Amino acid sequence: MEKKWWQSSVVYQIYPRSFQDSNGDGIGDIPGITKRLPYIRELGADVIWISPLYQSPNDDNGYDISDYRAILREFGTMEDFDRMLETAHELGLRIVMDLVVNHTSDEHAWFVESRSSRDNPYRDYYIWRDPKDGHEPSNWGSCFGGSAWKYDEATEQYYLHLFSVKQPDLNWDNPKVRDAVFDMMDWWLRKGIDGFRMDVISLISKDQSFPDGEPESSGYATFNCAANGPREHEYLQEMNRRVLSRYDIMTVGECSGVTLEEAKKYANLDGRELSMCFQFEHMGVDSDPVAGKWTTKKLELPKLKEVLTRWQNGLEGIAWNSLFWDNHDQPRIVSRWGCDSPEYRERSAKMLATCLHMMKGTPYIYQGEELGMTNYPWGSLEEFNDIETLQNYRQLVEKGILSPDEAFEAVCAKSRDNARTPMQWDTTEQAGFTTGTPWLPVNPNYREINAAEALSRKDSVFYYYQKLIALRKQMELIVYGDYRLLLPEDEDLYAYTRNLGDEHLLVVCNFSEKERSLRLPETFINGWVLIANYDAAPGESVVIPPYGAIAIFSKN
Repeated sequence: MEKKWWQSSVVYQIYPRSFQDSNGDGIGDIPGITKRLPYIRELGADVIWISPLYQSPNDDNGYDISDYRAILREFGTMEDFDRMLETAHELGLRIVMDLVVNHTSDEHAWFVESRSSRDNPYRDYYIWRDPKDGHEPSNWGSCFGGSAWKYDEATEQYYLHLFSVKQPDLNWDNPKVRDAVFDMMDWWLRKGIDGFRMDVISLISKDQSFPDGEPESSGYATFNCAANGPREHEYLQEMNRRVLSRYDIMTVGECSGVTLEEAKKYANLDGRELSMCFQFEHMGVDSDPVAGKWTTKKLELPKLKEVLTRWQNGLEGIAWNSLFWDNHDQPRIVSRWGCDSPEYRERSAKMLATCLHMMKGTPYIYQGEELGMTNYPWGSLEEFNDIETLQNYRQLVEKGILSPDEAFEAVCAKSRDNARTPMQWDTTEQAGFTTGTPWLPVNPNYREINAAEALSRKDSVFYYYQKLIALRKQMELIVYGDYRLLLPEDEDLYAYTRNLGDEHLLVVCNFSEKERSLRLPETFINGWVLIANYDAAPGESVVIPPYGAIAIFSKN
């Protein structure tokens, strides 16, 4: 296999609105990011993925773009961006931009023209359809609740929006759309950025017959109809030929609804499409058949192991994995699958990190994950900002799927706003994020959980992540070794091995509050501890405390 720089890299994701405010308006910005670049360098990450910075009306916090070649004024200027990019490169950091091209904002100039009349030259930049029997063209539902079709009185047609009504879907079947998108991508790459994270890229090709889905199909169920469409790979290969292959960059596709077989095409090592893709099957193991992700259902570890193992082994030698627990769309992993009580928060955060970073693939760290940041203690629905949270709460209650109390408990657990509360830098007012009023409240536990405290203490979660990153850079075994699951049915322990030539690694993670012991495979009896989140003393067996994690290395 030809080795690529991004295979041994670690990516740090920044959600700019919540990272660091430099001017006291309560909103994170580009100068704030620039200020904190040395912090990311100290952690050891190589690549920074920044969520959208483009001009936007902010209906979906920047994922509704009105101008792809302008910076949102709240975030700064293009000069600020250029300065950040130059500083990052001076520090040896690469910058990956978010690419949102399944849809635009309804305030984008293309859509303003498109909706003005049926014969406008931009009409076919978007997906317009006549009513069907006086109703929507299909029963597709928006991921944010309600129908995915919006009727336009002026032109008497519906336009498709798989997300917010203010996020109309682009028509990728129109070659002029592809030309415009590819030209924009090339413009950013000529600026010197190092790649793209591609938002919901698996949705760009739609079956033009728009077949109905399951009855009452709505929300993420629509991905079963829209994802991995008939010309999906044709368009990505065209993008690769015309733009991506001309630069030494990293690309990752957010591939909602992706299957293992489809991922082998998206992220194939032949390099015809993308470097890697995000799959979300493991993020759905604690979902509910009716309420979807809006549940407080506990993790069943064997299910998680089955999914991750299938992806580890299924892509072996064929395509490249991406590894993540947290991002801007997920609740905090330490609150979700670890334990955020004072007794176990740090240990469980380290355990979850060990489990993920010792696997094969490129790891992603979301801002604050390296501190063990937790979900926010929401007190009322009015505190939430996220459009997905608010619309799905109403829908769950109106349809009688959940009671108001059940729905509130579910959104507290799973809302995207849990990831979006401001980064906790220190113990000063507003956690050092802003001198003003933050756009989302700061978690009150910032006095105990913050970067300054973590940097002052060598056994903190931060330094544990730093060591995991350093090990990945030192050992090809961690990057390229094969993966084998042990104890598939164990409800507490996630154990697996990595093997490359005569080098072997055993990773054991305890996802429970029980103490467990494990007899070591013979290969590892005389091995040594590479990393552990407790004082480990292995012999023929190991004792693993609640939320303990250990990685043992051997060579023969």
